[in-house]
Amino acid sequence: MKIYINLISKKCLLLTGILLLMFSSCTKDVLKETPLDFLAPENAYSTVPGIKQGIGGLYAAVRQNWYYGPNDAVTQMYGIGTDLSYFGEDPASARFLTDYSTFLTPANSYSSIFWTWNYQLVQRANVLIEAIESSNAAIWSNEAQKNAYLAEAKFFRAFAYRILVSFYGDVPLVKEVVKSAKTDFVRAPKSEIYKLMEDDLTFATSKLPVPGKEEAPGRINQGAAWHMLSELYLTDSKYQLAVDAATKVIDGYGYALMTKRFGTRLGKDVFGSGDAYFDLFGYGNQNLTSNTESIWVIQVEPLVTGGLFAEGERAFGPAYYRMGNTPDGFPAFRGELVNGKYTGLSDTLGRPVSWIRPTNYVSYNIWRGNWNNDIRNAEHNIKRNFYYDSPSSKFHKKKIDFSLYPAGSRDALRDTTQYIYPYFMKFVDPLNHFTDPARSGGGQNHKDLYAIRLAVTLLIRAEAYVRLNNPNAAALDINKIRVRANATPVSSSDVNLDYILDERARELYGEEWRAITLRRMGKFVERVRLYNNNPKVPGLNIKDYNHLYPIPQSQIDLNIGAVIKQNPGY
Repeated sequence: MKIYINLISKKCLLLTGILLLMFSSCTKDVLKETPLDFLAPENAYSTVPGIKQGIGGLYAAVRQNWYYGPNDAVTQMYGIGTDLSYFGEDPASARFLTDYSTFLTPANSYSSIFWTWNYQLVQRANVLIEAIESSNAAIWSNEAQKNAYLAEAKFFRAFAYRILVSFYGDVPLVKEVVKSAKTDFVRAPKSEIYKLMEDDLTFATSKLPVPGKEEAPGRINQGAAWHMLSELYLTDSKYQLAVDAATKVIDGYGYALMTKRFGTRLGKDVFGSGDAYFDLFGYGNQNLTSNTESIWVIQVEPLVTGGLFAEGERAFGPAYYRMGNTPDGFPAFRGELVNGKYTGLSDTLGRPVSWIRPTNYVSYNIWRGNWNNDIRNAEHNIKRNFYYDSPSSKFHKKKIDFSLYPAGSRDALRDTTQYIYPYFMKFVDPLNHFTDPARSGGGQNHKDLYAIRLAVTLLIRAEAYVRLNNPNAAALDINKIRVRANATPVSSSDVNLDYILDERARELYGEEWRAITLRRMGKFVERVRLYNNNPKVPGLNIKDYNHLYPIPQSQIDLNIGAVIKQNPGY
């Protein structure tokens, strides 16, 4: 597929512009490409198998960009730069959004990632939408099959605009395939973006398959579309419509919170007895038909070409193996015996790098009052206690305690931001690493990842109820989640937006795109200042205007045919 669009690539635009200038005196027939011996939308998407491959490419792009890989976009999706976490490996680094004043600039390539990747996704979706809408009716088994594929393409277009409008505000609205150099984009009001998203998602709610009838695990269905539509209505201040759409998901398809133990972890608990919440994140459990909580699951396969992996352990866990010696001078961690050599790494913990260090807010504050009874805070769900693995030391199997070391002998900052801190075990796959045994998986595992599960939908509806001044209904939804967690039910008098954000942190840490949630509630800057306790950059130096990202300067410079105004403050 050839993509000529300045929203995506400066190189593509410049090359296209040069070619247009070179052949400005040629006839249209000379300029027209006829795809005889290479793939192009005209021939690649002329059959159902070809269109299906294109749809698969949309899933692959979302998985590759947002759920996989060592890039800053992934860490921001998981909570870096919000009230939830900061860069533990180096809190003062210029990487991983540790300081808004230096990181978030129009020239920073990291801040342009969200623009580039999402407009790539928009273009891909538009190409498929055009191909499907103009396809020969004879290639389809029936109209329902055609509409189902069209609905998937439209769903992903809405998915991309959801991120764009949250991060940048008003953005160019691209509804058709860009087939030649274009330098006159303008920013459309958010209302126009929301209208396209609403149209796309409304179409998807009726044309996608019902849950259980998808062509393969991980393919989206009507439940996912209704959920996304509910969130859109909430963002667009259409609160009753948000309630109605969420109710379609909650009551209409047989979804239910998992309340009993299930799946692959039964009889294989590592750090405690386990529970239904723990089992949600076990390898292989996300796609089980018995898992009635799954709505949309990102597929991650081990030992399969293109299967990729998840960076959960690498990103979220403390780098315990770097902490050095025991108080009496022996290596603190012996690790696993692999090929006759002890590795220094535990197969129960993997090989983390401390990218995402939870703030005190999410590590401690939100659990007060239910510390001992909320199962989500149990040791098997959040590992807080670590033990020396050093047979030669008198401290072998004793709890790691930095106060045992001589005064001044430790780096207190690294001890608590990089080496040892609460480790949310939903991201770990203990004793189940398929690759790199010498490094206990190298920070990677192959668990499927939730893009949407029912608990999120319940909290969406609760938020809409709060906006409708119906805290009683909001409390009922929240308490469905809290009862499953064995937490004290919340009183309706205590329910507000901040409480819902607390409950989202307890239930969804590392699963939700926290920045989008905070912006929707109008609490992004406020809560970063209040709760991000990066010890080197408290509050991450966030300014009021940082609630939006800057428009990439490269896009402004290339758009010579019209003005794309920069966001305020940049």
